[in-house]
Amino acid sequence: MVIVDGEHLTLEDVHRVSRLMEPVELSTDARAKIETGRKLLEKHMESERPIYGVNTGFGALANVKISKDKLRQLQRNIILSHATGVGNYLSEDLVRAMILIRANALAKGYSGVRVIVVEKLLELLNKRITPAVPEKGSVGASGDLAPLSHIASVVIGEGKVIIDGQVVPVSRTDFVPISLEEKEGLSLVNGTQFMSAHLALIVRDLEKLIKIATLVAAASVDALLGTPMAFDERIQSVRSHPGQVKIAAWLREFLDGSEIRESHKNCPKVQDAYTLRTIPQVYGAVLDTIEWVKTVVEREINSATDNPLVFEDGVLSGGNFHGEPLALCADYLSIALTSMGNMIERRIDRLLNPKVNENLPPFLAGGEEGLNSGLMIWQYTAAALCNENKILSHPASADSIPTSAYQEDHVSMGANAVRKLYKIYENVVSLITIEAMVSSIAIQFRRPLKSSAPVEEFVARIALQPSEDRYLGDDFIRVRNLVVNEILFGEGST
Repeated sequence: MVIVDGEHLTLEDVHRVSRLMEPVELSTDARAKIETGRKLLEKHMESERPIYGVNTGFGALANVKISKDKLRQLQRNIILSHATGVGNYLSEDLVRAMILIRANALAKGYSGVRVIVVEKLLELLNKRITPAVPEKGSVGASGDLAPLSHIASVVIGEGKVIIDGQVVPVSRTDFVPISLEEKEGLSLVNGTQFMSAHLALIVRDLEKLIKIATLVAAASVDALLGTPMAFDERIQSVRSHPGQVKIAAWLREFLDGSEIRESHKNCPKVQDAYTLRTIPQVYGAVLDTIEWVKTVVEREINSATDNPLVFEDGVLSGGNFHGEPLALCADYLSIALTSMGNMIERRIDRLLNPKVNENLPPFLAGGEEGLNSGLMIWQYTAAALCNENKILSHPASADSIPTSAYQEDHVSMGANAVRKLYKIYENVVSLITIEAMVSSIAIQFRRPLKSSAPVEEFVARIALQPSEDRYLGDDFIRVRNLVVNEILFGEGST
């Protein structure tokens, strides 16, 4: 059970609720805070002074006063008019993450909604009802209006949900919609949860993936007769970036006891190529980026991100919906993962290229040379993935297009930043998979020598042997699933 209190939501909580379907419950303290916030809003409304989104229009229409008898219609209208998303529907885990994080923001008690509004969001999670949310349409300020409106439309009985892969009206379920009161429609749709949901899940996964990637890289180092000298603790201590120190420690652990290493310990080679020697520096920088983004995201998923916000002495208009912190995080992480992928591709080439692979068979082909191409074309695939990542790594946050008749004249474009980050992430998972396949076969060409215990266990799990040319597409899918399952359900994390 995950308790929603507006203060203590973690990335692992988001994972458990969105993917493992763990039930959720609103805390007693949060319930009291929400009730207090609602009473404060109702008190402030008594003066009939303009309160944005309560008795005024939205965006560029903020100066239009709405009559008292139409205030609740206003809240319904904002949801219906703002549900403008297009494109493919988001995956179930992302939608569930959005719902959870939005409920947690409302649970802080600064949004002026009733408890039943938050309870209805949690009901969607507990009943496993997934709103159909198109992936495109948010500019990341004023929050993620379009995608959140598609979720809110389900709350009021107007939206669509996905059941058994089919998009159907919510009326097909046992969910009982509610009628919204003042400010509640605005509070449901004005937040950063499309962006923060993407980042919460991907950062949680990257904490697992970086260790898997380091083990795979260690296998490549050993297969290429690399030296662990560059991973010596003394080298790391005089630079002391935390990520670099941790990656080097993992590499020492993963390579300890290798017979392959002992076999060339006294060779005349002084140092290895950068793609072997500087893994701690490159992967360490990626790890530090992940940790920085994690700090920002954990702060964000426990923040009040709508507008206006309700306080004891007034209802204040501000800009907590602006997605700039998340947009910059997503763009920075995109660049980091792209760089990591570039290094992986170069190691794949080094393992296959007879000019630099330390006397391994050309392209790790089994059987007659020339008749068999081996793993040659897997490097082409890796190159294609890297090229796509380089295109996608252009920062979305560098752009801004004014909206709402210049009233909202700077936007974060964070939604597009997280969407392309997801594509880069998927490509990097595939790159790690290819390196895993190639390095595990390369290790076996060093027989009868054995690698370290962690690497040998890795080779056994990959379960690929050198062979004459054969179809490897199914093996790629199998190995990639091994990587993904380790990320989702394994223990290997930072």
